[in-house]
Amino acid sequence: MKSYQGKGVYGAIAIGKISLFKKPETAVKRVRVDDTDGEKSRFEQAKAESLSQLQEIYDKALKEVGEANAAIFEIHQMMLDDEDYNDSINNIIETQSVNAEYAVAVTADNFAEMFSSMDDAYMKARAADVRDISNRIIGNLTGEISNGNFSDEKVIICASDLAPSETVSLDKDRVLAFVTAHGSSNSHTAILARNMNIPAIIGAGDDFLNDIKDGCKAIVDGFTGEIFVEPDDVICKKYLEKQQADEEKKRLLQELKGKENITLDGRKINIYANIGSVGDIGKVLANDAGGIGLFRSEFLYLENSDFPTEEQQFTAYKKVLESMAGKKVIIRTLDIGADKRCDYFNLKKEENPALGYRAIRICLTRPDIFRTQLRALYRASVYGSLGIMFPMITSVSEVEKILGICNAVKAELKAEGIEYSEKTELGIMIETPAAAVISDKLAPMVDFFSVGTNDLTQYTLACDRQNPDIEQFVDVHHEAVLRLIEISAENAHKHGAWIGICGELGADTELTERFLRMGIDELSVSPSFVLKIRDAVRNIDLSK
Repeated sequence: MKSYQGKGVYGAIAIGKISLFKKPETAVKRVRVDDTDGEKSRFEQAKAESLSQLQEIYDKALKEVGEANAAIFEIHQMMLDDEDYNDSINNIIETQSVNAEYAVAVTADNFAEMFSSMDDAYMKARAADVRDISNRIIGNLTGEISNGNFSDEKVIICASDLAPSETVSLDKDRVLAFVTAHGSSNSHTAILARNMNIPAIIGAGDDFLNDIKDGCKAIVDGFTGEIFVEPDDVICKKYLEKQQADEEKKRLLQELKGKENITLDGRKINIYANIGSVGDIGKVLANDAGGIGLFRSEFLYLENSDFPTEEQQFTAYKKVLESMAGKKVIIRTLDIGADKRCDYFNLKKEENPALGYRAIRICLTRPDIFRTQLRALYRASVYGSLGIMFPMITSVSEVEKILGICNAVKAELKAEGIEYSEKTELGIMIETPAAAVISDKLAPMVDFFSVGTNDLTQYTLACDRQNPDIEQFVDVHHEAVLRLIEISAENAHKHGAWIGICGELGADTELTERFLRMGIDELSVSPSFVLKIRDAVRNIDLSK
């Protein structure tokens, strides 16, 4: 028996046989051609096939992981139509009289190197995307495209790394777990695995990959990141029991549907869900969330080729409010920038985009965009219980400007005879240390705080959360982060505001009791974690 250590990205136990994910051999040879027009036609045909395949993958991802997570495949389709990318391939074919496969491979290398050398973490990630789409084109040119099929039995998929398209293309019903030698917990593949509810481990190392063979037995512990290859009877018995206990716990969680989120000593807490698009509402209702604590409105911008109109936004917001039938819906205003980019915003290249021109900073300096969104939000407010939340706040003056624009928009709607709800709550995100430190000044200005723990941790610890090389330095339980949350909670309650947590720490059951003792009123988590947090809350006694 041998054991290996990686990083778990979805907690569950898998026991079964290993299947090595073998990518098609794509060693591309340079071949001189006389008919360059013919090669360009071959490229166009392969590109058309790739676009069709990516549409099928997008449709599959839409059903399995939701609209927000499927959006990566829309980006891949757009990259295939990128003018610079296509010009490079056609130019290499024409000027060097070479085969299409070679032209695509050279272009992929050049573009990937260009993206990898950029400081922007989002742009660095595009290197993997350009290689993914280029390998797909080459596969279609050579007829060696991978279909991701394995045996009829369920297996543990092991690979050096998996591209997002490879992850989604696999038959979910035949996958017990994913294990990759490389990768980041923030990668698209890791995010997809989490949303597919499949045990997954990344970063198991090259030794793991070199040691294993097809068909050998393995145990994958997605909770701890451990992998056991050819486990002995003692380990098998231990993990079979752990797996059965985990499955029984999940079954029992289903019995919590319809029950209240009340501690043993009688304190009630709201447990809401985070979503990335209207298409995720079904998951919210299926998991019995009390409301939506974070609706990421930027999906409307990311999926568009131009600024979404007021009517487009109004329709989306109205739909989610109507679907939630009076339950609280908190919609975060535009949070573009940093790792979320839209070409049509024409954002400049920044040395440190996480600290740059993003979120509320864009809204306050481009009020036309902001006012359009606020008009749509206020118009939709009459269809349910709406809260509007503003991201990346650092000062009192920012909130004063926001409130001024909100009042102007309401006055404008009133003058036009358009209804809006005066009960609409306004809140801000506590995701910068500055906001937490001056939370006593901010609390009297708003109805609620929502702590974005992902960014709060990043800014407090000075650790870029998009950089896999410094994951070892990111302590999500760091006392500094927890103290900033506690300070914010104290100041919120002192001034009559309520406070929630909508970042990943909200789903961390090791911290649930501490959060409740701080006075946190609401926890908003991924829909699949709602019942798990409800179970934790119902087993806490705050009187002790």
